[in-house]
Amino acid sequence: MRRAVMVDVVRSPFGRGRAGGALSTLHPVDLYAAVLRALIARTGVDPALIEDVITGCVIQVAEQSGNIGRQAVLAAGLPESVPAVTLDRKCGSAQQAVDFAAQGVIAGAYDCVIAGGVEMMSLVPMKINRMGKDNEGPLFHRRYPDGMVRQGISAELIAARWSVGRDEMDAFALDSHRRALAAEDAGVTQRALAPVEAPLPDGGFVRVERDEGPRRDTSLERLASLKPAFEDPAAAARFPQIRWSVTAGNASQVTDGSSAILIAEEAFALRHGLKPRAAITHFAVAGDDPILMLTAVIPATRKLLQRAGLGIDRIDAFEVNEAFASVVLAWMRETGADPARVNPYGGAIALGHPVGASGGRLLANLLARLEESGGRYGLQTMCESGGMANATLIERL
Repeated sequence: MRRAVMVDVVRSPFGRGRAGGALSTLHPVDLYAAVLRALIARTGVDPALIEDVITGCVIQVAEQSGNIGRQAVLAAGLPESVPAVTLDRKCGSAQQAVDFAAQGVIAGAYDCVIAGGVEMMSLVPMKINRMGKDNEGPLFHRRYPDGMVRQGISAELIAARWSVGRDEMDAFALDSHRRALAAEDAGVTQRALAPVEAPLPDGGFVRVERDEGPRRDTSLERLASLKPAFEDPAAAARFPQIRWSVTAGNASQVTDGSSAILIAEEAFALRHGLKPRAAITHFAVAGDDPILMLTAVIPATRKLLQRAGLGIDRIDAFEVNEAFASVVLAWMRETGADPARVNPYGGAIALGHPVGASGGRLLANLLARLEESGGRYGLQTMCESGGMANATLIERL
């Protein structure tokens, strides 16, 4: 039996996705190329052995168009023989890249492959490729006459349905910052970071070595002072159950970042002197109500556990993307997962969410937690636009 193993995972620091953000002067091709180079250097893999580079990127327009994975492969100096493909499963794009890579290894299509993702939200903002009600298509509107909603509205609907209050969401958000900073200070999550040099206007460079998102000065009082971010009269009329409690403080930060993971067949890895750190063993994707939109993490988790033959109590660490605090809190209510095992090193509320790359960051934190704690099983799941989710199970070796 062939087994897909993860040799290493590398990511860039995450910078705030706006003008003046730590990484905002970079080109996204260069940002992704930087982590590809770092991954090759850290693992010592012969780049000629890499059979494909599978890349997640959500906003594939402008500087991120034209199969950015292939451009980054060439920019990183990898052999011209290394191909690449770029995919979009919304926020789960990098996680889907990992799943496709591991599935390809198990199936015998690959022996050595890189999966990863990139998103420069300061340069290529989400609104550029947002599909509005007028262009969702007539057949779609026959089924959903009122059209889709913004994800913030979905987060509000989840909060209402699962009775998640503003105080609970703000407390969760504060804990995300505290956990992220504690892990950074201990050096646990820094191991996966590859410093990046961002250009300056004078022609020089600044070395970016830390995530820009975690805030040491935040507090419950500051979080409580923030106004609802998505309050809208039309949505209020459509959904009278909404209480308007989702803010910029209890939602993920808009961010720039990239990530890359080397995945190989286990025997191949050992023959070539590559040390496996974890096996990627089970996968699931699920769809759910596209108006609630962000709830598919619940059926995806259940499907994954059923396939693996494991109960929720057998999982030693969870990474559940903090698109919004309400999503993770609802997921915990439904699954019964131990909150202490969920996002132990903080999540996207503190660290940010470069949508095409976040799956690699979650995987890096998940592996770090298993290695730090001696745990065996880690589960990662990611809610996605349109009412989808990925779930992936890894086993520490």
